[in-house]
Amino acid sequence: MAKKEKAKKVREKRKPAFWEAILPIIAMLVILTIGKGVLGYSTEPLLILVSCVAAFIAFRVGVTWDEMLDEISNKIAKGMPAILILVTVGAMVGTWMAAGTIPLMIYYGVQIVNPKFLLVTAFLITAVVSVVTGTSWGSVATMGVALMGIASTLGVSLPATAGAVIAGSYFGDKMSPLSDTTNLAPIAAGSKLYEHIGHMFYTTVPATIVSLIIYAIAGMNANVSAGVNSETVTAMLAQLDTMFNWNILLLLPVIIVLAGSLLQKPTIPVMLLSTIVAGIEGVIFQGVSLKNVLSATVSGFDVSMIVRDGFDPATATAEITKLLNRGGMNGIMSTTLLVFCAFCFAGIMSRAGCLDVVLEKILSIAKSTGALITATVASCIVMALTTGNSYLSILIPGEMFRDAYKARGLAAKNLSRTLEDAGTVFVPLVPWSAAGAYMASTLGVETMAYVPWAVLCYTGFIFAIIWGFTGFGIAKLEDEEK
Repeated sequence: MAKKEKAKKVREKRKPAFWEAILPIIAMLVILTIGKGVLGYSTEPLLILVSCVAAFIAFRVGVTWDEMLDEISNKIAKGMPAILILVTVGAMVGTWMAAGTIPLMIYYGVQIVNPKFLLVTAFLITAVVSVVTGTSWGSVATMGVALMGIASTLGVSLPATAGAVIAGSYFGDKMSPLSDTTNLAPIAAGSKLYEHIGHMFYTTVPATIVSLIIYAIAGMNANVSAGVNSETVTAMLAQLDTMFNWNILLLLPVIIVLAGSLLQKPTIPVMLLSTIVAGIEGVIFQGVSLKNVLSATVSGFDVSMIVRDGFDPATATAEITKLLNRGGMNGIMSTTLLVFCAFCFAGIMSRAGCLDVVLEKILSIAKSTGALITATVASCIVMALTTGNSYLSILIPGEMFRDAYKARGLAAKNLSRTLEDAGTVFVPLVPWSAAGAYMASTLGVETMAYVPWAVLCYTGFIFAIIWGFTGFGIAKLEDEEK
């Protein structure tokens, strides 16, 4: 009898007041700004602490723990397909390295440097490397450092070169299917990976054109000399040539991914096929053992896996190891953990109705599509400024605005595109962010000095806002999706 009475007892629920709905968001901004930005604490426990604040509000409005847990599980379940893609990407990058696919593209790509158009080529080379590797940091630490050395020799502006390097690197980080942020944005918005990448062309292409025009004009006015020989680039190319056997077939794993994307085949099977082909090529062309190929899928590639006459792994330069030692499924786990912690906060906020209340307030002001996209951009930038974290700049605004875009009949890829335009690429412009500090220390240029030259990092969201008000490049929901 007591059990029946307990089962019938249901907590009375109510709609959160605005101060209750906004309190967890304020707590998140304060805790992450002080904890992460000032004190340098790990983000994950701070998110758990913020989730506790959200849980307190949820209890106040009548939500039970079981209901909160169910919503957290639902959020994670919806994001699991994209998380599996992230894991597959880790395995694929490891085998691409072992096969020599990525080194091949870097080896020939870096040789197109034209000193008369250094800023343009700096953007293009780092963009290509970043698209292939899926990481802006790796591109900056390798090609970026080499290009800064060339710029110093030529007398080209170092802040301008640093800005072009960072813009190009984040072009690839934004557009590469191997990038963690490119995979996270569809998770947060509810879109699909390749439709998300395709939709970003509307804002990224014009931003790239503007960037290249500025770099071309600035480069033509620079005092450059012909016949430049950078010792850093020369040494890097020589060592890559010693390590790998070059073969046109090494591009096959890339072709498989591109063909799968164009034909709109399921992402994970295509990536697994590319991973298997790259692994086979690593064994055949590079002499990497099967054991090391399998290890590369889990722990990532290491230059010590290369066994070739004339190459001693102990002699590999720091630039080479930074460029090549990457990939593996283990490398994705930290990103996955952060996603889970963010979903704890998002799930509780959603179940308590806090996001609905905040959105009602925003939508009462944002009466048009352009205003909604502007509000999304503002939210991403605020998150970037307060947390300095590109993941949170994507995940939290994505969760907040997801239903608002759907309610206005807008496809989710509009949201995922805006999250990247204002979240991913804006973070390196924040001096106190990890990305901003890393770029400044690696390239030897202060953040505020290169900011004006990182044109792509702020023109993307400007075009997003313009298209929002004009309707150009705005996708609507299909009837079945509504």
